[in-house]
Amino acid sequence: QKHNRQSQQNKTKYREMATTTTEATKTSPTNGEDKQSQNLRHQEVGHKSLLQSDDLYQYILETSVYPREPESMKELREVTAKHPWNIMTTSADEGQFLNMLIKLVNAKNTMEIGVYTGYSLLATALALPEDGKILAMDVNRENYELGLPIIEKAGVAHKIDFREGPALPVLDQLVADEKNHGTYDFIFVDADKDNYINYHKRLIDLVKVGGVIGYDNTLWNGSVVAPPDAPMRKYVRYYRDFVLELNKALAADPRIEICMLPVGDGITICRRIS
Repeated sequence: QKHNRQSQQNKTKYREMATTTTEATKTSPTNGEDKQSQNLRHQEVGHKSLLQSDDLYQYILETSVYPREPESMKELREVTAKHPWNIMTTSADEGQFLNMLIKLVNAKNTMEIGVYTGYSLLATALALPEDGKILAMDVNRENYELGLPIIEKAGVAHKIDFREGPALPVLDQLVADEKNHGTYDFIFVDADKDNYINYHKRLIDLVKVGGVIGYDNTLWNGSVVAPPDAPMRKYVRYYRDFVLELNKALAADPRIEICMLPVGDGITICRRIS
């Protein structure tokens, strides 16, 4: 009975939050939206936290995140906040989490799919050793160049190999050469949700056994627990089924261990075990 009450509370909460919680993909796939609708969703205002209390989220930021945030990440976060599509950026608490995770797994060779202005990219680059590498892919170099001067000033630009364009052709090239199999320590994906399954099919060969893949937005504005008739923005509803499909596939994949965390808009950490 307690579980049923909680489930009903979650559905009620989703109905209340559905018109205000927001997210946008970093690689802007064609999904039937016109240009005006796409621009509007990129300009929606709000933070990504799924916490029930804004005050609690602010407490986390002020107690744990902001006091330890590197100056370069703070500068990039503030620059990105002025961009009309700022909702696409990685949240500050998730940036801190990624930075810590990179250090915990002693990552050296990494990959990022979906860059935007580079906040999560900078979090990774700062955590890597001096000879660490990041293969970074995004369809929009213009957004990346907004953060590039800050990344260069931080002294970590030499770690980044940025490729403009869709990620799948690059991944296909990598997978085609068996020398690349099992060579990546850490991979972070925050891009077009309708391709997450396609990314996973390729990334599982590229990450090493014991390595980690992180998929962002796996709780997708909380819509993953929304009833079918719940009010949703068009793009939230469009990508929801792809996120649900990914979550189901990851949970059933015997090659990985997973942990889904309510950080930012939800992140699923996958550790390859075979």
